Amino acid sequence: MRHGDGEKNDIMAMKPIRIYTTKICPYCISAKRLLEARKLSYEEVSVSDPKARVELSEKSGMRTVPVIYIGEELVGGFTELDALDKAGRLMEMVGS
Repeated sequence: MRHGDGEKNDIMAMKPIRIYTTKICPYCISAKRLLEARKLSYEEVSVSDPKARVELSEKSGMRTVPVIYIGEELVGGFTELDALDKAGRLMEMVGS
């Protein structure tokens, strides 16, 4: 197997990361920077629309952003994401 093929398989095996944000949220910016620093791709979903925020609150039980999912698992917000990273568990959780 060539080295490039292994990398492609690793990327495909990673769980998707979804982060619900607003444009002016400093914790959202910090969460995105942390993910980018770890070279993890993510899907960003804006909840600037009040209806979208209500739907997210009903789904996650959280009223603040960011709300971060890895795969189908709710991680929480930036504080929880940062704690996972500092504990060395973030990369393990995404499957990298």
